[in-house]
Amino acid sequence: MLAMLSSTCTTILLISFFFFINSVHSQQTGSDLDPEQECTGKWIHIRKLPSQFNLDLLINCSDYPIYDDFCPYLANHGLGHKTHNRSHSWFRTDPFMLELIFHRRILEYPCLTSNPNHANAIYLPYYAGIDALRYLYGPDVNSSAEHGLHLYKFLQNDNPHIWTRNFGHDHFLVMARPAWDFSQPLTNDPPIWGTSFLELPEFYNVTALTLESRVWSWQEQAVPYPTSFHPPSIALMENWIERALRAHRTTFMLFAGGGGLGSSPNIRRSIRGECENTTSNSTRALGGSYSEVCKIVDCSNGICDHDPYRYMRPMLKASFCLQPPGDTPTRRSTFDAILAGCIPVFFEESSAKTQFGWHLPENQFDEFSVFIPKEEVVLKTLNIMDVLMAIPKSEVRRMREKVIELMPRVVYRRHGEAMEWRGVKDAFDIAVDGTIYKIKSRIAKTNSS
Repeated sequence: MLAMLSSTCTTILLISFFFFINSVHSQQTGSDLDPEQECTGKWIHIRKLPSQFNLDLLINCSDYPIYDDFCPYLANHGLGHKTHNRSHSWFRTDPFMLELIFHRRILEYPCLTSNPNHANAIYLPYYAGIDALRYLYGPDVNSSAEHGLHLYKFLQNDNPHIWTRNFGHDHFLVMARPAWDFSQPLTNDPPIWGTSFLELPEFYNVTALTLESRVWSWQEQAVPYPTSFHPPSIALMENWIERALRAHRTTFMLFAGGGGLGSSPNIRRSIRGECENTTSNSTRALGGSYSEVCKIVDCSNGICDHDPYRYMRPMLKASFCLQPPGDTPTRRSTFDAILAGCIPVFFEESSAKTQFGWHLPENQFDEFSVFIPKEEVVLKTLNIMDVLMAIPKSEVRRMREKVIELMPRVVYRRHGEAMEWRGVKDAFDIAVDGTIYKIKSRIAKTNSS
């Protein structure tokens, strides 16, 4: 019965999304802006793809037995269900639904054009991360080198001049997983983890927005993980900023996550060990400003993934939020911490500094975060608390103000009410601006060579 109900709800969601998409595709006009003033150099054409590349992929949302059923997170065009009925801004968002979130938002982008020849960038509404699931967990796992070839064949056969005009340099898409999941070498036999989408020569020229990029990120650019906060209005955004500013910080440092329970040395084990060994002397050393030196919010087995209540309240009470790498360097928790006004502490530069340059400018990292090399902690037993205690209180205050200043840049606002947000750029707006700039630079470089 529950399966039938879930299937019915999914079908209703898909039908509503389908009609909305088609209504926009039939009138890509650039809205009511003065195109000469506001859209010059910013025009985007949405490539109309068959539903097999996006909406059809959502129908099988519960068909991956090793992977979580993602049907519940399709609600509200990928934002997920509200955390409670009266909530306006908080949702149970799965970060892997960024492809849906981005697709819905770009449909209200003010500078859309139905003429691809007038476009500065061409968006491919292909749900690459969701399509990858059948190669990662499904029966096609041994065919992972073929991921993307069906899309390329379509692009070559359907109005091929759109692709050949710039040989794909002006096309972009969102891939809501780390780039490593799409970077399996084509020569691997048998295949290992991941698909080979980004290794296919056919897509070398396409710009991919991913949740984490590789070191040599010619093709991709990392964009923020979606948090659970999607305010529909500037007023609600400002209300939350005010709450973060007023928050009483009673915990000195906090780690929200799992791992670190094994015997092998690693940064998460060191963090747990330091937290568990804090004493009353540690509290006194802080001068009475904090009632708790170190707090661990155990998020093992994904129990925090869709329940922001578990970690946002503790983060609002913490001064520093520790961001150790896990399976990959980046973490969604980085953006949850910024949202809480909690100063992030990084242990690898690839956790954020070399990743999210569009949204978190690399030359400003010292202004809003702390970096402690993990080798110093794990191998040389450097005490994290000692490093953080050495930062003057005035500097901590300035860093928190900078964190809160960055907050709107890492939030994906809720779709709708676009006019109210004119002049305020969120994570989506900054990603679009960065993509257009990157595409223009590529084309200019190609034309000059």
